[in-house]
Amino acid sequence: MAGSGHENGAVSIRPADNLAVFEVSKKPKKNKFALGCALLASLTSMLLGYDIGVMSGAIIFIKKDLKISDVQIEILVGVLNLYCLVGSIVAGNIADWIGRRYTIVLANVIIFVGSLFMGFSVNYAFLMVGRFIAGIGVGFAIMGAVLYNAEISPASSRGFLTSFPEVCINVGILFGYVSNYAFSKLPTRIGWRLMLGAGATPSIFLVFAVLAMPESPRWLVMQGKLGEAKVVLEKTLDTKEEAQLRLNGIKEAAGIPQDSTGDVVVVQKQTNSNGLWRELLLHPTPAVKHILICTVGIHFFQQSSGVDAVVLYSPRIFEKAGITSSNEQLLTTVAVGICKTIFILVATFLLDKSGRRALLLISTSGMVVSLATLGFSLTIINHSEAKLTWAIALCITMVLSFVAFFAIGMGPIAGIYTSEIFPLKLRAQGISLGVAVNRVTSGIIAMTFLSLYKAITIGGAFFLFAGIAAVGWLFFNICLPETRGKTLEETELLFGNLVGWREVDKKMKEDNTKGTTHGQEGSDG
Repeated sequence: MAGSGHENGAVSIRPADNLAVFEVSKKPKKNKFALGCALLASLTSMLLGYDIGVMSGAIIFIKKDLKISDVQIEILVGVLNLYCLVGSIVAGNIADWIGRRYTIVLANVIIFVGSLFMGFSVNYAFLMVGRFIAGIGVGFAIMGAVLYNAEISPASSRGFLTSFPEVCINVGILFGYVSNYAFSKLPTRIGWRLMLGAGATPSIFLVFAVLAMPESPRWLVMQGKLGEAKVVLEKTLDTKEEAQLRLNGIKEAAGIPQDSTGDVVVVQKQTNSNGLWRELLLHPTPAVKHILICTVGIHFFQQSSGVDAVVLYSPRIFEKAGITSSNEQLLTTVAVGICKTIFILVATFLLDKSGRRALLLISTSGMVVSLATLGFSLTIINHSEAKLTWAIALCITMVLSFVAFFAIGMGPIAGIYTSEIFPLKLRAQGISLGVAVNRVTSGIIAMTFLSLYKAITIGGAFFLFAGIAAVGWLFFNICLPETRGKTLEETELLFGNLVGWREVDKKMKEDNTKGTTHGQEGSDG
């Protein structure tokens, strides 16, 4: 499906492509209904951010209270990401079965139970059970939010709306850092339990909030509910004509004849989801193979560049930089959260103006410089017996610089890009695969960082991350096409030639320009 335009060596622009011209040329104002739906779907992602942020400070007190080792700390911190892997893979099939909306509802219920387990933990084993339950819920939440937002958003503002999960994750991280500082004043055995258990409260409200959202129009079409899908499209897009054009494009992608106009139609369904996984992984078309490489690459490099090492272990990094007071470490960590949140908000307004590629390449370049300089400053501090104020200041500045550059590009774009490039019938499985790669890589970094810096020094660890990010920059520049302003269906045409996609993109722009010119001549006549 996604590769049909490339296998014959020609590019054919389908009816859905006219919609891209319409959306980009008109540049409509942000649709408030679509914005509200995307925000509600994304709020569950805030609970992942809260867990990441709160755990960075909670481990200081958990280690004291439960008398556990650094290896146990690494496992406790990083294992949630591996459990998230299970959740994201299962959620891909669940989202196709019960819908995107109820998948997010289920995520909140699971996270609620997991947070209660962690809050009432009496020992390390009980705490690990809570991490397992919460991890499954987090996998559901990320998968559901990214998928829903991609399918509810107009092409003109898809980058803005699809970045909401990443925005909410960053807001959650900030709340987690603030929670650390607030509860750190309590007795140790109470403080860390309140830090972790507080994540249960928002889940209750989010269950009811998510139920107020409509279902994804693309999922409704896949179920043959064309009437309901059209109603949702008319609410989320600007005109009925635009909604009809989008509906026609989705019907084409789902294999529904254009002359099927009833409110409910019979759709040829995949009876076994294993067939979709085989099509995705074992028998992909050239286009799907290109998409898979881009998906695995962008998620791997996002996490292997060390962002979770910085976010999860920032108090330990600041301790190595010479900040010995736990109170000052937590306050400096709050500054990291504020910086990360500010720049992810900036990114939401740049994504649909500057494009994915430009922001991603700028972001990765800044990360490489920041990581290398951070490694340099930590190495200087590590080899100096005297307290070097300038090196400490440089270290803090580079941590802030790194999270800022990450948040403005690499952070939100990985999820946005993945949600844009898969064919409709493989989208749920494709996004769940991307989340799986993301969480596994994150888990490996989180579960090995303390051991890594003990083996090669903390400065050496960040030099390593800088090198990985530099390789990532080369990969992005060579392999990733620009998807800004294109419909999800049109985006599929860009893939199929790993290094020759620029010619396809150029041809597509020329055809779109001709289509716009012909439309203007027709209206003048």
